[in-house]
Amino acid sequence: QVQLVEAGGGWVQAGASLRLSCAASGRTSSSYAMGWFRQAPGKEREFVAAITWNLGSTWYADSVKGRFTISRDNAKKTVYLQMNSLKPEDTAVYYCASTSRFWSGNRQKEAGVYDDWGQGTQVTVSS
Repeated sequence: QVQLVEAGGGWVQAGASLRLSCAASGRTSSSYAMGWFRQAPGKEREFVAAITWNLGSTWYADSVKGRFTISRDNAKKTVYLQMNSLKPEDTAVYYCASTSRFWSGNRQKEAGVYDDWGQGTQVTVSS
């Protein structure tokens, strides 16, 4: 099992930036890729971005492409989500997750393929 701890959430005004971090511990050798998801009140959890530990391959949701950047620090076993030009519709609880295998195509964007999840961090963007 991989333990995940998110940090960096907060309250900002529209147009501002935030950087989230997700520190992994435990059986990190079993983690193949990391993803960020978010869930707004009354909505389903949705994919935001993902990255593989080895090659740093990335995936993004269309809604954040060009504004958010996912990165990783293999030595620190930490994944980051740099969020720029934040909008009120980005308001949600952001979760990081770990998956133990490669998933082809858009399956990397599916919450169901992730094995371990963090507790989430709140991001609130006011207009």
